[in-house]
Amino acid sequence: MTPSQLSRTIRLCVFACVALVASFASAAPVLMISIDGLKPEYVTHADEHGLRIPMLRRFLLEGTYAEGVIGVLPTVTYPSHTTLITGVWPAEHGILNNTLYDPEHSLAGAWYWYAESIRVPTLWDAAHQAGIATASVSWPVSVNAISVDTLIPEYWRSSVGAGGNPQDRYLMNAISRPVGALAEMEERLGPYMMGNNTTVEGGDEIRTRFALDILERRKPGFFTIHLSAMDESEHEHGIFSAEAAKTLEAVDGMVARLIAAALKNDPTTKIVIVSDHGFLDVTHSVNLGIPFAQAGLMDSTPAWKVQFWSSGGMAAVILKNAADAATREQARAILAKLASDPANGIDEVKDEKQIAEHGGFPNAAFLVVMKPGYVAGAATTGPLVVEQSTVHGTHGFWPLFPEMRSSFFVMGQGVAKGRDLGVIDMRQIAPTVAEILGASLPTARQPKLHIEP
Repeated sequence: MTPSQLSRTIRLCVFACVALVASFASAAPVLMISIDGLKPEYVTHADEHGLRIPMLRRFLLEGTYAEGVIGVLPTVTYPSHTTLITGVWPAEHGILNNTLYDPEHSLAGAWYWYAESIRVPTLWDAAHQAGIATASVSWPVSVNAISVDTLIPEYWRSSVGAGGNPQDRYLMNAISRPVGALAEMEERLGPYMMGNNTTVEGGDEIRTRFALDILERRKPGFFTIHLSAMDESEHEHGIFSAEAAKTLEAVDGMVARLIAAALKNDPTTKIVIVSDHGFLDVTHSVNLGIPFAQAGLMDSTPAWKVQFWSSGGMAAVILKNAADAATREQARAILAKLASDPANGIDEVKDEKQIAEHGGFPNAAFLVVMKPGYVAGAATTGPLVVEQSTVHGTHGFWPLFPEMRSSFFVMGQGVAKGRDLGVIDMRQIAPTVAEILGASLPTARQPKLHIEP
């Protein structure tokens, strides 16, 4: 190597080291709060809805935010939350719906609870690898997330709740970490939830209380928490209902307490507020399986040929034998006839190529996308279209529907103030958080968001 080459090599090494030091010097802790079902308009148009949410409204003036976030296929909680911490679509990270595909109804309504199902690195993994202490409370798909140092996962059994096995109270302690930490916290804070409570007082308030204790005593550098009462209020009462507004106002207070605790630990902490999906009011259910049952395609197990995998505003059509061309064409014809009648509430029937282009349901032959106001029902007998009276709002619709857009807000030292990012892709959030942490998430290939001044 010549002297000039050696000199150039030394300069490049020095430059790389300076860049690396600068990157780590700019790294900061992150508190990432998910408010399930939070439509961005609740915050960006708070005045129009008479909302008293002073903490969340601060992000509009003091932070950077998106007008809306284009979600994933399907727009439901578990796939979305996994994209939020991986930066990739469900077909890549492996969490394809809330519940497991169960055509023969043998799994007792099991959900994608376990972190082992995630096929790509998460932000927890990236932070842990960077030497950052991690913590999480009630984040979906977090049971046995080994990169989370302090963990209270989201999990429940069918027996949990009123009239359930009282010893199920020990369940959360058994699957939380460090070993014995939850039981020790309960001695100070009172009992944690049995299962998945989605109310304000019995659910989110308890999540917040335990999260505050973790922030105070363990001081994690990356903390994720999922608050779910808002979603339940919108399901039960509809979007922008008085009940949903009251819930969000309560949640805003919880967010303020969490932020105060995180900033007390480290004033450089960046606060990231996200949500998993938007919401639509619903009026009707469409029992798509009825004509399939009449055609003999949904006979009792194990003789079935076609099954539906619903996500609310969509339903994947899955063939038992993907190579069965005759059944595929029969299913295509039935769906085309259903979609031809506007009264059936079908917006579009998508084929495998169209499904693949949006990164969801890789095992589906077709995807039935419902119109706003209509959801996919589960009955195989009775009327095809029925009025929906039990649920007033839901999600799971096509991710490009504007009503399905979710939220992104970020605030903290070094974040641009009052910047509106417009409409963004949900996959951009994880690489943005990774950069704040000074961690590496190479599988998240979407460009990070420009949040710096």
